[in-house]
Amino acid sequence: MLATETIELMRDTNEYKKSERRFSFVQRISFVLLALILFVYGLIAVRNFLWPIAFGFLLSYLFFPVGNWLEKHKIPRILANFIAIILGLGILFSLGLFGYSKITPIAGDLPQLAESGLRNLADSISGISEHFGFDKEETRNLIKEQAGNLLASGGQYVQDIFNATTSTIVSFGLLPVYIFLFLYYRTKFAYFIMMIFGRENRQEVISVLREVSRVFGRYMAGVLAVVFILCIINSTGLMIVGIRYPIALGIISAVFNFIPYFGTLLGGLVPLLFALVGENNPTMAFHVVILFIIIQFIENNILTPNIVGGNVRVNPFFIITGLVAASLIWGIPGMLLIVPFLAIARIVFSHVEAMKPYAFLLGDQGTAKHSISIKNIRKRMRSIFSK
Repeated sequence: MLATETIELMRDTNEYKKSERRFSFVQRISFVLLALILFVYGLIAVRNFLWPIAFGFLLSYLFFPVGNWLEKHKIPRILANFIAIILGLGILFSLGLFGYSKITPIAGDLPQLAESGLRNLADSISGISEHFGFDKEETRNLIKEQAGNLLASGGQYVQDIFNATTSTIVSFGLLPVYIFLFLYYRTKFAYFIMMIFGRENRQEVISVLREVSRVFGRYMAGVLAVVFILCIINSTGLMIVGIRYPIALGIISAVFNFIPYFGTLLGGLVPLLFALVGENNPTMAFHVVILFIIIQFIENNILTPNIVGGNVRVNPFFIITGLVAASLIWGIPGMLLIVPFLAIARIVFSHVEAMKPYAFLLGDQGTAKHSISIKNIRKRMRSIFSK
């Protein structure tokens, strides 16, 4: 009888321990979910404060090589940083002025284009509605009336856009300050991180910081190179198609490629809408669709993987899901920032033993032989000609 009671007591004890472990696991999951929810809420609540700092951090890596080179040539850090920022912003401003000079013809003809587009849209919709038994003239007048009401009530929308634009300009105006501070205090930040992780992890931390610096600098330079190449490809393709303002539309559509994967599709909508509404030419619109399908293939499979992707090395699945999540949290700034910060997560995970499986999942390893890269194309060409 005593043995039976002892067995039952042991069984109850084991059941209690299992129940306690289950409760502890549920408790940990609950704390993690709560922390994640609070973190995301915090990102949304202070996004207008955080995204300029994040952009300043990112752009500081673009200007770092110039500032570092000047420091090595005995120029004080403050002066070296000023020179690097002025040179970098001067180049970006010059490119922006060039793009603006090519876009201004569209701005000058915008009233005529809007009127022509409205007329073409009204004619197209009224023509379609006639096949469904609606009066063509009444449909046309209704569209014109609704468009007039939209324009009449557009003052408030313009005011809202102006306020948002002003806020954005102020945020961008702080970027040079943030860039300078990140460049000036970079050594202090590095020592701070090393102090957090301790002397025993010093070499590992230095390795992570160097890799992040290399990846960020090459990523920024690579993205700018891709956008510049696409400006030429888009403009040339639109010239061949025969659309008006090919250079302006090519530059506008290329700028969208600062957003990975979706940039070409979003940029292609601009000349497509112009061909449909401004030119009222469905055949030309079809040619634009074909053109941007080809450009999308070139950009996603050749340009970005070989110019940018080799530096970031992040799984496209997580890039796409990250873009969607970042757009929900920070909007367009989030879509521009998410890829390099995913790269940081991959680099950090790859240097922590327990997190290496997550680094593998985030990375692009395991599918290299299936990718369309210059190296793989050369291999396939050699195998074809060797037969």
